[in-house]
This record gives sequence, C-alpha cells and structure tokens, in this order.
Amino acid sequence: MPSEKQSAVKYYVGVDVGSASVRAALVDGFGTVVAHAEQPIQVWEPRPDHYEQSSADIWAACCSVTKEVVHGVDASQIRGLGFDGTCSLVVVDKQFQPLAVNREGQNHRNVIMWMDHRAASQVERINATQHRVLNYVGGAMSVEMQPPKLLWIKENLPESWEKVGYFFDLPDFLSWKATGVTARSLCTVVCKWTYTSDRGWDDSFWKMIGLEDLVKDKYEKIGKHVLSPGEAVGKGLTPEAAKDLGLPEGIAVAASLIDAHAGGLGVIGADVKGHNLPCENQPITSRVAMICGTSSCHMGVSETPIFVPGVWGPYFSAMVPGLWLNEGGQSATGKLIDHVVRGHVAFPELEAKAAASAHSIYTYLNSHLDLIKKSLPVGFLTVDLHVWPDFHGNRSPLTDLTLKGMVVGLTLSRGLDELALIYLATIQAVALGTRHILEVMQAAGHDITTLFLCGGLSKNPLFVQMHADITGKPVVLSREVESVLVGAAILGACASGDFASIQEAMAKMGKIGRVVQPNHEHKRFYDKKYEVFLKLVEHQREYRSIMKS
Repeated sequence: MPSEKQSAVKYYVGVDVGSASVRAALVDGFGTVVAHAEQPIQVWEPRPDHYEQSSADIWAACCSVTKEVVHGVDASQIRGLGFDGTCSLVVVDKQFQPLAVNREGQNHRNVIMWMDHRAASQVERINATQHRVLNYVGGAMSVEMQPPKLLWIKENLPESWEKVGYFFDLPDFLSWKATGVTARSLCTVVCKWTYTSDRGWDDSFWKMIGLEDLVKDKYEKIGKHVLSPGEAVGKGLTPEAAKDLGLPEGIAVAASLIDAHAGGLGVIGADVKGHNLPCENQPITSRVAMICGTSSCHMGVSETPIFVPGVWGPYFSAMVPGLWLNEGGQSATGKLIDHVVRGHVAFPELEAKAAASAHSIYTYLNSHLDLIKKSLPVGFLTVDLHVWPDFHGNRSPLTDLTLKGMVVGLTLSRGLDELALIYLATIQAVALGTRHILEVMQAAGHDITTLFLCGGLSKNPLFVQMHADITGKPVVLSREVESVLVGAAILGACASGDFASIQEAMAKMGKIGRVVQPNHEHKRFYDKKYEVFLKLVEHQREYRSIMKS
C-alpha cells in the first residue's frame, strides 16, 4: 500500500499584490483554490498623479494573508511559492532600507505605483530620442514604465538618488524578501525596463537619457542577474522569511511575474475541448488573455515577433516561455467605472437601494437596466449616450497620456435611470477600447479568435457580455475567478520541479468555467457605436488643436 505521504495532495502558494490589496491562495495541482485570503494595503496620493505605497506595509500584508491560507495545512504538502505584483517601483538604500520617493522625505513611502504619472515630462524626452529600444514598446514608452520614474527621482530627489542601493520592480522585491537573492525576473526587466532577452541592457539608451550612473556600476542597482519566470530563486525560502510567512524554510520560490502576466498564465493555456470554441485545435496564439481590474491588460502571444504600433512588446518569453508577448492595455477601467458611478448625484440613492436588497451596487445597476430596457436589448439604451474612456490617458493603442475622458449625450436628468445609463455607456466604452486594441493587433499580424477574461471585472456579467457583443468574439471565463492567484501558484509549482514546464502546469492547472457567446444580431448597432467612438477622439484632438492655435 502507498504511504500516506506518497498519496498526500501537493499544494502551492500564490501571492498577488494588487493596487489596493494583497491576496494569497493555496492551490492544488489541478488548479483548485483551496483557501483564499485578502488584506488591504495603503495608498498615498500626496498630489495629483502621484501615487505611493510602502514596501514594509506590502510585505506585512503578504505575510498575514499567507499565514492565513496555510493555517492547519501539513507543511510537508506545501511545495512551492510564487509571487506576482503590480509593476510599481520599489526604492531601497544600500542596506535594503526604504528610501523616500517623495519631497516630504517620508522614507516609509518608498514605492512609486504603476499608475503614477508624475514623470510625464521625463517620458516625453525619452520618446523624443527615438532610441531603438522603443521599438519594443510599440514605438513610444509609457509613463507607467520604470525609466521615466528613475529619471524623475534623479532630477527631483537628488538626496535619495545618491543613497539608492537598489531599484526593484515590485514582483522582484517580493522574491528578494523571500530568498535574499537580488535576481530579477525576465518578465519585469523586459516589459518595464527595456532589457532584451538576446542583448541584455543597452548602454547607449541609459546614457542617452541621462542615467549613465546605472551603466557605471554594471547595472547592480537594477539587475545583473536575470531568471525566467517560474525558475527557482536561490536556495528557496530563507529562515527569516519562512517565519514571517508561516511556511517551511527552504521551499522553492519562483522568479516572479507582473500581476497581469500571472493572470494570463492562469487562463490562456486552459484546455478548451468540448466548448465549441474557434480556438479549439488551434495554437495558443489565437487567444488573448484580458486581465481586467483597476486597469485592463490585453495579452497576446506569437511564435515570431510582431511589432504593433501603440502596443507594448514584442517581449520574448516574458509570459509563456518560447513565445513573444504583445501587451495592450487601458490605464483605468474598474477605477473608471467606480469613479463614474460613485461621482453621480444619484449614488446615495443607489447605495441605499442596493443595501436594502442585499446586493452589490453593480448587481443592482444591472437589474435596474433590465427594468428600464423595455423591449430593447440592454445595450441599445445608449443610442444617444457615448463615452470616451481615457480619463487617465490612453495606454494603447494611441499611447497618449494627455487624452481626457469625454461624455456626449448628457441631459438635465439626475435620477437612478440616468446613473444606470452612464454606467452602461462607460462599460461599453471600455469594451470599445478593447475592440480598438484588438483591431490594431490583428492589423499587425495577430490572428485572434477568442478572449479569455479574468480579474475583478470578469465577475460582472454585463461587462463580460458587452465585451463579447462589441468585439464579436466568444469570451471564456476561468473556473477559478482568482486566475491571477492560480498563475502565481503555477510559478511556485514550476519552481518546485513538480511540472516539467510552465506549459504543462498551465494546461493542468488552468480550467475553463463558462463561455459567453456574442449576440451577432447586435453587430450593426455596435459597429455604429464603434464608429462614433473613433469620432470622439478625432474631435478631441481637433478642438485641442484649435485651442493651441
């Protein structure tokens, strides 16, 4: 008879650091989330477009949620640990102590968040160089990437700049805290720092933009040693980190991923047999993983490099080993929907009615739309109401952080009906933005047939249906809503050696839940909405040109 230990279930821990909270999950070898915990983290907004966090606060939350999910589990069954996080910039001194990224000198606020847009003038100067590395970020670098933020610190915080020991992307900071090893993930340095898998760092770029200091010390501050995602880091969990996290000392710790890429890993490789999908029996390159939360990312892979104007990449092996990654994105999606709903004059009425019915505000709004639609399809209610969703600039495919949001079709009405309509129009605008990104990717050479959605917004059936109807493509939802955490756990599973490759782990641990098909009878309406959508940005650019003349 097999011993109890031989037949014991193997578990992997995934830890995800999002914009507003840290989450952890205990996941088995079949991708089932056995336990889940979440804890909020602090965000400071000292001035417009400045968003900061604390690496100490983030790590404390990582420890708290990890201890919670492994409580009562036999330590010998926990085989590996994987981290993912937002692509925020962590700054520490030579002794690895937090260093201020603000003019107030508050050292505990040592993280410039991904959505921080303080380095607008720096990124403009970087893009003006037209350096060859910009070809791998769609032709123009985003203010959300790390080089402009580094330049901002050098120019605005010279005291901090002189004291810096290391700059980490947040996912790499987490693997360092766990292992004591400063190795970086190929995912972070390729996607956010201009490293390339074949040439490494490009000295001429850093010198051209005024950051030659980083070249002088042979990139010690930003990463000399780079590992593939899922590769084991060092000798595993240190005694100190093991105590902090409530995990066994020495268990495998994986080279990490950016959070969106972990979500892509958790969904894009799932077995789709029997679901009558166009991507069945087709290569993984026919799929796009869309990770939709505070912001949204659109991850498409290809066997050869595809250069897409306004879309980041191509990045080799940054998500799926051996494949090139293109990454489109929208800087504010969940945050935008929340902003529009909560800022409406009828929000207190909505909040009260949702609470009285024991529903979330979004479930209540969806039900309210069903009440007021009468004989029309819900989406047709916005025939005279149109939104351009770039309230926080455009990441893809226009790469213009100066673009603003627009609403056309407002009236003097102030009630719950009007709130429901602007909520619907905003969701449609986000979906129209996705269609815009997909069309640009397809024009450049991608062949996309199916969307795979995960993240908080994928729990909203209206958001999902609008994406299916507006793009005309079926949407696959994963069995586990927490696909990002499954992706992080897949990393830990690979580092443990229990799977031969990330691809094998993706196929076994990524599972399909539900498929949402587009309603092709609505195609003509959404084609017209899309035409109006593109006109909105034309008009915005036209009136801005008039005002500048």
